Formats: sequence, structure tokens, C-alpha cells
Amino acid sequence: MDYIEVTGKTLDEALTNGLLELQTSSDNVEYEIIDKGTSGVLGLFGTKPAKIRIRKKEEVFEEYVKPAEKEEVKEVVKARPKPVNIDSEAVTKAATTFLTDVCSAMGIEAKVEVTIDKEEGDVNINLSGKDMGTLIGKRGQTLDSLQYLVSLVINKESDSYLRVKLDTENYRKRRQETLEALAKNIAYKVKRTRRSVSLEPMNPYERRIIHSALQNDKYVSTKSEGEEPFRHIVVFLKK
Repeated sequence: MDYIEVTGKTLDEALTNGLLELQTSSDNVEYEIIDKGTSGVLGLFGTKPAKIRIRKKEEVFEEYVKPAEKEEVKEVVKARPKPVNIDSEAVTKAATTFLTDVCSAMGIEAKVEVTIDKEEGDVNINLSGKDMGTLIGKRGQTLDSLQYLVSLVINKESDSYLRVKLDTENYRKRRQETLEALAKNIAYKVKRTRRSVSLEPMNPYERRIIHSALQNDKYVSTKSEGEEPFRHIVVFLKK
């Protein structure tokens, strides 16, 4: 697999965006730093995003394997256990304390439920209570920001990179259904007008949903263009 370029406000955020884009964990990738970025004056003026080039390790390994051996290598890579070391108690405490404090500062009482999948390295967090709409924000932007921040907090407590999913009121599933419906409607428009359509900027997770929804369409294809936070999907007619 070729390298992809991703950006973020910091190197940690750029790496997080890259892992989301590739749908994998940090132990399965290799990356190069293109630009460390700058925070500017007071974090407001002269800021410059960090940029890295990243790709999956196993796909790099497969490039040097004979074609006849590729399927066997894929099975070995797929079956290889992930070396995830998780202190469940520390991770749960860190996530709960951070989110409780943030919600309290916003004047919101929220119950925090943390579920950890040690085998996959996934941390699923659900918030429940009143006024959850405030935590979701416009198109889930507030929820995404909280997810990113709690991911930074949690990964300080772990030796391996942990994927964090923060949800409330089943928003993630509802948003996925909305995006899948949007993808099909846009695909129909592209087929009817024979013109490409650019969607609004989305985060890596939501772009992945659009790509997946149309990956088996015989007539249209998708690609991502631009740089974060303005990276977006273009749906176009196949030649």
C-alpha cells in the first residue's frame, strides 16, 4: 500500500487521523514526519499543522512476497495476535474522571460507561443523561472533539495505541445510517447528471463510511481530496 499524507494540529493528532483513515492501530503502521508543525503565537497566529506520511506495515511486507505466497502471508498476518497491553482499571479511571470533569464544567450531569476489548485494543465509552444534544454538537463535532481529547488522555495510560469510540444516545449508528443514505443519493445524482459531486468536509471516520457504502457500486467511485480539516470526498463516474 502507498503512503498517504495526513495532517493534524499536533503530531499526535496527525497520527490519530492516519490510524483512523487506515482503520488500524499504531503497532501495525510505519510513518515519516514531513512537518512537525508550529503552535504559533498564543496558539492563534502563525499556526502550521503537523504532517506525516503513513501506511500499514503488513502491506509493505507483502510487496516483497512472491504472488503465489501472498494469500498465505495475508492469513498469517490476519491470524497474528495483537500485542495490546491494557491496564483496564487505569484506562477506565482516566476516561471517567476526564469526561466527568468536562461535563461538569459544561453544567451537564452524565453517566460514563467504559467497555474495553483487550484483544482488539478498543475502548468504547457511552455517555448518558440529560442534555446529551449539547455534547453531540453540530454534525457530531463536539462529540468528535471530546473523543479526540479522551483518546489522548487514555493513551497516556497504555503502552499500546488504543482506539477510542465515544458515543451517546446511539448517535454514531444514526449518523452512519444518515451518511450511507447520503452516499446512495449522491451516487444516483452522479449517475443521472454524469457530473462529479464534492461532499462537505468530514473526519476520517465519516469519510470511511462513505467510501465503504459505495465501494461495490459498478458505476461510481470515490476519492478523498484536500487536507485536514477540509479533507472531503468526491464521488465521480467510473470510466
